Amino acid sequence: METILAAEHRQSCHTLADGSQVAAIRRIAVDLCQRLDFDETAAGEVAIVVTEAATNILKHAGHGEILLRPLFGRGVHGLEILALDNGPGIANVPASLADGRSTAGSYGVGLGAMRRLATDFDIYSAPGRGTVVMMAMWPRQLTELSPAEAARTAPALHWGAVCLPMHGEDLSGDSWALAHDATSATVMVADGLGHGPLAAMASELAATTVAQEPELPAGTLMEDMHAALRPTRGAAAAVARIDMLDETITFAGVGNIAAHLFSGDDRRQLVSHNGIVGSNVRKVQEFGAPWNPTAMLVLHSDGLGSRWRLEDYPGLAACHPAIVAGVLYRDFSRGRDDVTVLVVRDHQGWAS
Repeated sequence: METILAAEHRQSCHTLADGSQVAAIRRIAVDLCQRLDFDETAAGEVAIVVTEAATNILKHAGHGEILLRPLFGRGVHGLEILALDNGPGIANVPASLADGRSTAGSYGVGLGAMRRLATDFDIYSAPGRGTVVMMAMWPRQLTELSPAEAARTAPALHWGAVCLPMHGEDLSGDSWALAHDATSATVMVADGLGHGPLAAMASELAATTVAQEPELPAGTLMEDMHAALRPTRGAAAAVARIDMLDETITFAGVGNIAAHLFSGDDRRQLVSHNGIVGSNVRKVQEFGAPWNPTAMLVLHSDGLGSRWRLEDYPGLAACHPAIVAGVLYRDFSRGRDDVTVLVVRDHQGWAS
């Protein structure tokens, strides 16, 4: 199984409110590219799309955020760029992607250039709903794969995440883990008690515990986390095992990690028991549900408010999981707590 840990792919959030911040965010992105071994051409392309994204936010919304996160897949590193704003939104997204078109509320030539340069690109925008743009930038050797090679190496799942500390903290007390192969996946979100380094220690230990043997049943992984976290302050945690062959998902949770399973128009909330992993777990219980090629799982910590509904955002459920995570973070983050949103869907549920 390929394993991805939040602690190894830390996300950074960069607020954008005036023109002087565009160059600063661009420098941060280019510095990150150098650490990820991007060549000069690829780093230059990242600089272009970050500049375009930041300029568009200032022009059309006045302020917003750009999130940067390292990616890892197929043996190389990439970079994900999420640009978020609460501006007027775009009435006609397909038209706005055409170069040379720039009207009030559209992004004109910049958006078209961003789409061409990004390996993966997606956007969600609607009048009154602002705009979220996702771009994944990968080294050229991946972008030049033949269609057959790309299909053979494509992941079985698409996923996206936002994991950020509360204001004033440098380190998030939340963490997440994802392990997947061609036919199955394990996903986990943990929220260490409190904030800062000690909370991060607990949540990251939960993630690494799951990553050691991710093929174990969900209930067993919860029990392993409970034993491993005894020396820590403890955490809320939830883990789900997805079997794409049997089309089932098995879930176990302790504490206030929210889990929502979407399939078509149906939404099911998966149940966690009260307690603290590593301190007070009265019961670990697995719950099963159907999984299908259009299913989507959303896990989040209590840094995200609970009163969100995907149906309030027409078309969002069809977007890349990173877009879904970005919209929920933008509109429902409490702002006074660490926040994590992890969204996973079958590879057939989104196509670039």
